Amino acid sequence: MKVLVTGGAGYIGGHVVRLLQQRDDTVVVVDDLSTGVAENVGTAALVHLDLSVPESVEKLTNVLTEYAIDAVIHIAAKKQVGESVERPVWYYQQNVGGFGHLLQAMQTAGVDKMMFSSSAATYGRADVPPGQLVTEDTPPQPISPYGETKLVCEWMMRAASTAWGLRGVGLRYFNVAGTGWPELGDPTVLNLIPLALRALTSGEQPKVYGNDYPTRDGTGIRDYVHVLDLADAHLAALDYLERDERPYDIFNVGTGQGSTVLEVLAEIGRSSGYEIDPVITPRRPGDPAEVVADVSRIRDTLGWQSRHTLAEMTDSAWAAWELTHGAPKVPPTGRGRVEPVRA
Repeated sequence: MKVLVTGGAGYIGGHVVRLLQQRDDTVVVVDDLSTGVAENVGTAALVHLDLSVPESVEKLTNVLTEYAIDAVIHIAAKKQVGESVERPVWYYQQNVGGFGHLLQAMQTAGVDKMMFSSSAATYGRADVPPGQLVTEDTPPQPISPYGETKLVCEWMMRAASTAWGLRGVGLRYFNVAGTGWPELGDPTVLNLIPLALRALTSGEQPKVYGNDYPTRDGTGIRDYVHVLDLADAHLAALDYLERDERPYDIFNVGTGQGSTVLEVLAEIGRSSGYEIDPVITPRRPGDPAEVVADVSRIRDTLGWQSRHTLAEMTDSAWAAWELTHGAPKVPPTGRGRVEPVRA
């Protein structure tokens, strides 16, 4: 198969590209390299292009035609929730505008298969009872412009399916972590694991926002999925587009199991060797106590399920952090473990 991967030079995209190459698909990457790294694409052709500018439609059409592309995996997007709150119009221009330009080019070039990287941010606070999993039928109620843009793109994908026969499928990611190869580590420091590693290697302690939630140790629970499992889900979704019968166009991607903040920090301590004594701060407004994916649909329909553990996520994240940041192998502090308090 000949596959175009937008955002293929980034953290998630780099893993998807490598798995596609390992199964001998021909890969072309389109990336503006604002956060991606050219070396992440391996032997794939790399087209440097900003999808958000109107001129990208003609260029994309030419790329799709020149390389006789069969399917598109669309990962490229701006994805910082806080930044989206500060710059909502720009986020719509980048994410929704870029998506629209890609759809225009695909229609013109006659490419009718798209796998779209969506997000659990479409669910917002995920209004489900305590302990209940978030299903694909949970009403989406995004609470940030970032989440809104992902939901709008899902609508656009579905509208294109009705209008001109696009075969589209979207994956709603939950919390992505770890790395399949140290050189493909996440370069951004936005999520719990990289934030904790940055704090520890800077001589500080990670922050925990709230320890009074109705959970087993008082800290928030989230569903963490290994980036290599997530990349594998992209390939499963891409193959799904070849089927005549496709009952669903949206799938959750997670593990179906939640970890508390303190449990994640415990694994980080074990992986890195740092003693962790987290700084407890007040809750952040809007943070739900628990968000865990129901993954039965993707398991039953695509035959996909996660394989990697939280320990493998933190081990691989630490290895990537050492490679990228030169973190000391032997930390100056204690025993490298924090024991979560269990109710």
